[in-house]
Parts: sequence; C-alpha cells; structure tokens
Amino acid sequence: MDPAGNINVAVIGLGYWGPNLVRNFAAVAGTTVSRVCDLDQERLKKAKRLFPFVSTTTNLEDVLSDSNVDLIAVATPVSTHYELGMRALRAGKHVFIEKPLAGSSKLAGELVDFAKSKNLHLFVDHTFVFTPAVRKMRDIYARGDLGRLLYYDSVRINLGIFQHDVNVVWDLVTHDLAILDHILAGRLPQSVACTGAAHFGNHLADLAYVTLKYDDDFIAHIHVNWLAPVKVRQVLLCGDKSMLIYDDNSAAEKIKVYDSGVQVARAEDVYRLLVQYRAGDMYSPRLDNSEALELEAENVVETIRGKTKPICSGDVGLRVVRILEAADESLRLGGQPVRLDISAPPKSVLAGA
Repeated sequence: MDPAGNINVAVIGLGYWGPNLVRNFAAVAGTTVSRVCDLDQERLKKAKRLFPFVSTTTNLEDVLSDSNVDLIAVATPVSTHYELGMRALRAGKHVFIEKPLAGSSKLAGELVDFAKSKNLHLFVDHTFVFTPAVRKMRDIYARGDLGRLLYYDSVRINLGIFQHDVNVVWDLVTHDLAILDHILAGRLPQSVACTGAAHFGNHLADLAYVTLKYDDDFIAHIHVNWLAPVKVRQVLLCGDKSMLIYDDNSAAEKIKVYDSGVQVARAEDVYRLLVQYRAGDMYSPRLDNSEALELEAENVVETIRGKTKPICSGDVGLRVVRILEAADESLRLGGQPVRLDISAPPKSVLAGA
C-alpha cells in the first residue's frame, strides 16, 4: 500500500470466477488490479481485451516478486488453495482465497496461523454473506424480529455444474455454512450428519442432505443437488416470533417475512397441549441493489487500510471447513452424526497435531 492508501491487487486464476474478481476489485476506489496470472494463454488474451490496464503472465513468480502487489486473490481449484495461499503469504502479501479456504481444516488452520504470525490479512470469498438479502436476514434476526431461532431449512439445487476436485457438499453447502456463520456470529454446531450419493463412479457425491444440530435445539437442514432439472435457491429461517423466506431466484421479493407461528400452552391435564396457530401479515423489506462481490472487495480493501474489520476472515473460512470435514466424515459413515468440539480449536492448529 502506497502512502496515499492505494492498493495493488493481483488475481491468480482466470476461469469462471477470476474475471469477476478483476472487475470488482478494479471498481473499488483507490484500488488497481495490476496483474493477472493464468497458465492458459487464451484466458490471458481475453483478460487483456476486457481489462487492458492489467499486466498478464503465466509465471506465478512474476506476481510473488512484484513489490508493488499488496493483495493476491486466488481463484483456482480447491486443491491448489493451500499451496498458492501459503506462497503468497510467504511473499508478504495479503491473501483473498475463493471458497472454501482449503481442502482440510489442517491446511486451513496452517494458513490462518501463518497469516497471523506475519501480521497479514487472510480472507475467504464467501460472497453470499455480502448479498443485500443475507445482510437483511442478519439485521432482522439481530434486532429480535424472529425471536429465538428454531430452524434453518435450505434447498440449493440445479443441473450441474459438476466439480472435478470437490463433492457437492464442499461446492454448495459452503454457501449455507457461511450464511449461518454470519447470522449466528460464528457459533458452531454440536454435531453434523450427512447422507448422499455419487451416481457416476467418481466417488464425489452429487447429491447430499446435511443436518446441523446446535446446543439450543436450533437445527439446520441443507439439501444440495447437481442433478435437479430446475434451479432452486431457497432458505426458510424460522423463529418463535416470525418466519422468513429467502428466495434468491426471485427478482422482486427475495425476502419475505411472515408474522406466523404457533403458541403452545398446557391444559389442566399436564399431558395435553393446547396449540394455537398464528397467521399474520407478510411483508417484503426493501433491499438495496449493491453487487455482493463489490461490497466484499470494499471490505477487503478497507480492512487492509485499517479502516474496518474483516467480515469473512480466515477464521471464518476455518470454521466452515471444520463443518465440511465433519460432513464428509458423516457421509463416509453412512450418515452417522459427527460431533464437533465447539470449546476447542481444531486439532490441526494445535501444537504437535
């Protein structure tokens, strides 16, 4: 960062997501995307046409050795996140890594610890957290409108896109885990259960059902699927005061809040319950039109400048990876719940682990 507070960014990986990172970081005031790196010459040529202000290279060392680069954004397959992230940190750069942070909690923990030891910022790209809809969900819950949370129910299905290095849990459930982490201020579930199937012999599940149980009877259920004929992105968040539906496919009313619920009282006979149903008004709050990735890029840049705190830090990414790992273990065990030690750091970041 120069004396004027300008930030130079380099983007590694120009596949599906990398060009979006270039465009949005370039849109942040006082930020320049100075370099892009990819092994594919055709991608580099396309990037040069779209973003003539960037310098292109196939050599990672050109980026790492550039003393003007302050932040390196990594948009490559998950299997490369640890190596590229660690090399960037060792080169003294702040690092922004596409979700999930790494392929295991051990590797994610090492990235988090090393970044802290060097006073460098490590960020994970949990874009959904910055969407106007998810920010509104968090605000509605934080001000008490939902009351005590009872459950979170998500359906995230579509036809493809099949990933080659991670299963559908690591690809799609990551979004819901980031949303839950944001709403619940980092609270981890007590246990994780996952069932699913890999239909095409590659051992990577293409359909899964994940259930998270928390210490206050809050439960989250997440259904993900690469084999659905339609695209559905819907979340139901229910509290004992009101209920909320988030439909990401809706153009006009992504959030709907329902003054609906139940009230339970005991009759004189202690074995009987009197259940009353409440069906009140529905309203759809106004959302701004901000682009989530641009808001995320602004948070990253302002954090590096020391003007704000990170919303999706490496610690957030590590918590999400811990849950993904537990889901994978449960999947291997045929759906048996796997407990998380919510009072201790992951074993991977303990000395000698």
